[in-house]
Amino acid sequence: MEPADLGHDGGVTTTAEFTIEPFVDGAPGPHVQAAIAVAEEAGLEVEVGPFGTSVTGETPAVVSTVDAVLRAAVENGATRVSLQLTVDPTSG
Repeated sequence: MEPADLGHDGGVTTTAEFTIEPFVDGAPGPHVQAAIAVAEEAGLEVEVGPFGTSVTGETPAVVSTVDAVLRAAVENGATRVSLQLTVDPTSG
């Protein structure tokens, strides 16, 4: 997907924040670990926090990876995934 397909010029950063359940603070299960691995393999910056995980990168990379992250979480036992995307057109 090209940046123009997303309604932005190139260089725009997007952050996808996930809360993947079941949730155990300090002990991410295989459903969380699989989602993180997919994002890392895509070259996204991953930050694991106490209530969720965020991945950041250029908008096309984040948008094209979200589907794989969600699938990895569900295929490995997630019972719920909450997702929020934040597009920052000032970051480019």
